[in-house]
Parts: sequence; C-alpha cells; structure tokens
Amino acid sequence: MPTTMSAKKRVRQNVKRQQRNRAVKSAVRTQAKAFRAAIEANDIEKARDECRKCVSAYDHAASKGMLKKNTTARYKSRMAAALNRLAPAENSEA
Repeated sequence: MPTTMSAKKRVRQNVKRQQRNRAVKSAVRTQAKAFRAAIEANDIEKARDECRKCVSAYDHAASKGMLKKNTTARYKSRMAAALNRLAPAENSEA
C-alpha cells in the first residue's frame, strides 16, 4: 500500500488511466469485430461503413498512445486490402 501522498495520488491516476485505456481498447476491438463480420457476410456497403468507423477508432487509440502509429497504419492497411478484395467480387456478381 502506498504511504506517501504522492504515491496515493499516483495510484488514483493509474486507476483512472487504466479504465480509460480499457474503454478505448474495447471500442477498437468491437469496431474491428464488426468490420470482420461485415467482410465475412460479403456486405460491401456495411463493410465500407464499418471500415470508416474502425479507422476512426484506430486513429483515436493511436492519438491516446494506446497503439503505436505504425501498428495503426498496418491495421488500417489490412482493412483496406480486405475491403478491396471484397469489392471486385461484389462488382462481378452484378
């Protein structure tokens, strides 16, 4: 247990940050899951919408320091590639 005032304050700050970080990470994971579900369902419009939301969530997480910038860029690139793989299949059916 912390004994000094500064150590007690540090514990309070860590708890707040942990809750905030957990919420941001959870939001990113939820958006990524929704995007993957749209891709698997071959729903191009929903996938595009979820991709936009997911990119926003990744950028937010990167700005808060939850993810590194390159990690965010890698995830966004993979999402774009998955979306592009789905788009030609959708166009050939019509």
